[in-house]
Amino acid sequence: MKKSLIALAVIAASGAAMAQSSVTLYGLVDMYVGSVKTGNGTTSLRQTKVESGLVNTSRFGLKGTEDLGNGLAANFVLEQGIAADTGAAKTATLLVAPAAGTSFAFSRQAWVGLSGSFGSTRIGLTPTPFDDVSGQYDAVFDSGLSPMNSVFASANSYLVRPGNTIAYYTPNLSGFSASASYSLGENKTAAVNAGSVYSLALAYANGPIGVSLGYQNEKVDSSALARKYVRLGGSYDFGAAKLYANYGRAENYEFSSKATLSGAKASDYQVGVDVPVGAALTLSASYAQSKDNATAGNDKRKGFGLGAKYALSKRTALYGGYEADNSKVSGTTTLKHDLFAVGVQHRF
Repeated sequence: MKKSLIALAVIAASGAAMAQSSVTLYGLVDMYVGSVKTGNGTTSLRQTKVESGLVNTSRFGLKGTEDLGNGLAANFVLEQGIAADTGAAKTATLLVAPAAGTSFAFSRQAWVGLSGSFGSTRIGLTPTPFDDVSGQYDAVFDSGLSPMNSVFASANSYLVRPGNTIAYYTPNLSGFSASASYSLGENKTAAVNAGSVYSLALAYANGPIGVSLGYQNEKVDSSALARKYVRLGGSYDFGAAKLYANYGRAENYEFSSKATLSGAKASDYQVGVDVPVGAALTLSASYAQSKDNATAGNDKRKGFGLGAKYALSKRTALYGGYEADNSKVSGTTTLKHDLFAVGVQHRF
C-alpha cells in the first residue's frame, strides 16, 4: 500500500513538473510566383520566378520555456531559415565570417535566457534591438513588396544577427520599453582588438500610437571603420486606416556595390498606410526615398509598393502586389527594378 502511494506521488510530481515546461515546434512556409524586371536604362531583362519568403522568410524552429518558480522562467529558441522553393538551408551573415564550408543548423536564432519581473535576457544568436525597430513600422507587410527594403540604406546594410550576442529587454512600463545588445567578434589578434556590435532601442506603444527609436554600431575589428545606423519609426491607428512613417540614417555604410566608405552618409524617408477592408482583407501602400551625400556619390533612390493580404484562416493567407524602384547612380545611370507577385503563406 505504501509503495502504491509513493508511486502515485512520483507520478503526480512528474506531471506537475511537465506542466511547468513546454516545447513547441513552429514555423511558416511562404511561397510566391513573381515577374521581376531589371534594367539600366539601355537594356532590361524580365524573368518569371518561383521563390520563397517574399513576406516572411520560410522557417521552422523549436521554442520552449520552463517555469522556475517565483515568476522566473528559462527560455530558448532554435530556428532555421529555409528556401522553400529548393529546400536549401539559409545561412547566417555574422559580424566575423565563419570558416569556409561552415554549415548552420539554426541560422536565424539559437539562444537561451531567463525572464521575470526584471525583463528578459538572451545569450546566443538573436536579432538585434535595431532590427526589431527596422521593420516594425514598414507598410506593405514589411515584405519584398515594400520599397523600403529596396531603397533604404539603413534597411539593407546592417547586421541583423551578428552572433555571440548578449541581449536584455526591459518589461513594459506604462507603454514604454527598451532593449540593448552587445555582440562579440571574438577575433582579437596581436595586432588588433576584437570587433563588436552594440545595438539599442527605445519604444512606446499605447492605444493607437506607436513610436520606436533604434541605433546600431558595428566594427569588424578595432582597426575597422564603424558603421552606424539610426532608425525612427512610428504609426497611428485611426481604425479605418493605420498610418506609418520612417526616418533612417546610415553612416560609413555598405549598400549595393558600395564598399564601406569613411564619411558616406544616407538619409532615408518612408510613408505608408494599411487599410483593413472587412475582417479578412488588408490593402497597403508605401512610398520611400533615400539620398546619399557627396562622399557616397550623391546617389538617389526612390520607389513605391502596393499590396493586399487576404486571411483564409488564422494560419493561412493569400497575398499579392507590385513594387517598383529606381536608383540614379552618380547622377548618370538609372537602375530600374520592378516586381509583380502573388503568393501564399501558411504558419504552423
